[in-house]
Amino acid sequence: MKNKTLAYEFILLGFSKDVDINLFLFVLFFLIYVMTIIVNGLIIHVVITNPRLHTPMYYFISKLSFIDLCNSSSAVPKMLVDLLSTEKTISLMACLFQVNVLLLIGSTECLLLVLMAYDRCLAICLPLHYPVLMRWSICHRLTALIWIFSFVAIMLPLLLMPVALCYPNQINHFMCESLAVLNLSCDRNYTKERVIFSLSFVTILFPFAFIIISYICIIISVLKIKAAGRAKAFSTCTSHVTVVAMYFGTGMATYLGPPQEKSSSRGKYVSIFYIIIAPFLNPLIYSVNNGE
Repeated sequence: MKNKTLAYEFILLGFSKDVDINLFLFVLFFLIYVMTIIVNGLIIHVVITNPRLHTPMYYFISKLSFIDLCNSSSAVPKMLVDLLSTEKTISLMACLFQVNVLLLIGSTECLLLVLMAYDRCLAICLPLHYPVLMRWSICHRLTALIWIFSFVAIMLPLLLMPVALCYPNQINHFMCESLAVLNLSCDRNYTKERVIFSLSFVTILFPFAFIIISYICIIISVLKIKAAGRAKAFSTCTSHVTVVAMYFGTGMATYLGPPQEKSSSRGKYVSIFYIIIAPFLNPLIYSVNNGE
């Protein structure tokens, strides 16, 4: 770090310097964020208060809504303030805290989608054993396990490998996203980039592979039943498949795609989808595709 000055405050470049564009984006993202809070809150409320929905599938759907609320709230409020501000700054501690929270929540959501695929797999492939294999005690333990695993997988490497950030202190993003922040690292041996890639491999690619295997088993089982029951069996999976395609698609594009240059804005535009759009769409997808 010779001849380099450590940075303790950062400037988030955001989307544009044009006041009118930022005002339009503020109104748009504010409305989406408010609707995200409302629809996810309604999903959680309905699942908790309606006894008919006290099943593992709806239990996991309510947990997905909670994680979506956390995911969106970890970045959107700060972004909305910055859209109306001339000084889009954030302190080092606040920035690193946001990085850790985003990674933790993102990893947990990937693993929760794995649990939801596992739940559907057991329900369709082993219907007689399903009430025992997915009893409430197991559901609660699996939910706790994914949070613990995410914390260990994400937080421990970051704590053991602290990041020193240097000037220039401009982050080409609307939030402290891990790859954008690493572009300011004083150490340019790319060790930290390789750590992020390895973590992404564990928390994105492995879960996605497990989901694919689960759906292969589901397809094989469904093809063995009568044609009249196939549509009903597949209908319980369509919402989950849609959400998986959206979330893992953007995650792979961000963390497993080609390295981003400092001047590239690709990362922040992809982030709009899984930080702002996906948390809003997920409960709508489950509501539209589910009569209950």
